Amino acid sequence: MSATTDVRRHPLAPGLLAARNAVAASFVLNGLVFASLVSRLPDLREGLSLSNGSLGMLLLAIAGGSLVALPSTGRVIERIGATRTVRGGVLADTVGLSVAALGAVTGQLPLAAVGLFVHGIGIGVWDVAMNVEAAEVERRMARTVMPRFHAAWSAGSFLGAGIGILVVALNVPMLLHLVGAAVVIGVVAWTTSARFLPAEPAAVAGEGGAVRRGPSPWREPRTLAIGLMVLCFAMVEGTANDWLTLGLIDGYGVEHWVGVAGFALFVVAMTAGRLYGPVLLDRYGRPATLWGSAALAALGAVLTVLGGALPGPALPFVVLGVLLWGLGAALGFPVGMSAAADEGERAAARVSVVSTVGYGAFLAGPPLLGHLGDRIGTLEVLLAVTALMLPAALSVLATRKPA
Repeated sequence: MSATTDVRRHPLAPGLLAARNAVAASFVLNGLVFASLVSRLPDLREGLSLSNGSLGMLLLAIAGGSLVALPSTGRVIERIGATRTVRGGVLADTVGLSVAALGAVTGQLPLAAVGLFVHGIGIGVWDVAMNVEAAEVERRMARTVMPRFHAAWSAGSFLGAGIGILVVALNVPMLLHLVGAAVVIGVVAWTTSARFLPAEPAAVAGEGGAVRRGPSPWREPRTLAIGLMVLCFAMVEGTANDWLTLGLIDGYGVEHWVGVAGFALFVVAMTAGRLYGPVLLDRYGRPATLWGSAALAALGAVLTVLGGALPGPALPFVVLGVLLWGLGAALGFPVGMSAAADEGERAAARVSVVSTVGYGAFLAGPPLLGHLGDRIGTLEVLLAVTALMLPAALSVLATRKPA
């Protein structure tokens, strides 16, 4: 593509290069803090003496906090900019995580719930702001880079999962692990966000320099269809984040660290898909690539859950299933962000809408599966992924670039 060729021929302007690196760092740190909590979910469940259903209800506190913050984050970005918005999200995210860890180790369920609610607010604010900033950087670079920003999130998740394996194996207390991670991540994220570019406002200039607002993106059919596609893929990714570790532990009777290693394998596959996905997107286009992604995710979930019922040892089937699941989950969310920002005018507002829908599903959907997991099993509930791929496949055509 000519735009890609031009970008490779001419180095990026220093400010744009710094912003690209800062956005990538923000995604890494966001994934790191999320995976830090995921790696200690079994300890959280044990410390508070919760069933799967009760743990799912507790995790809804994260979703509740995010859903409170998500719809208004776009306007906050327009008023105070992405840098200060990210910093506010980072503060809420890390403080909430620390409070939740304190509640878990002291057996105080209300305190843990409050901490997770604040943590959820931080997740919502931070995630929307960094995606808006990433869309702006991608637009100015004139090349497909959004999946690689999300690969940075996956890399951060992998790093968090790896650290989780190590600290669990060394019997490091959960409070020390999560509070230490929160402090380090908070300081680094606060510092790197200073290099962000200001995202262009969602308002449209009218006659005489007056500012007028166009129709709400919530009423745009294309934006809503993209949101539906992102919702489905976000659920696929979020289900693995919340339940894959516990599903492997409960369903196959493996050790805690093996379950965490399964989640780490998922993240490795998803990271690879996001790193190399832009090549497929440029060659085959968004719809075809996303149809393939949906098929891989559905097949992977089936192999992960039913590997023990197939002839021979379960391990090869489960490993293959987790790998395919991760590859299939890789591109739906970042491609949705890029598609929402295709038209520069009001791109930030559209990205905010799609982020709200996607992160709402990412956070609220998987905890609700906890109740179903109590009925049919923690491993078996992962088959919900296969059903989600049908509406995803039906809505991917909305990601085509406008004529």
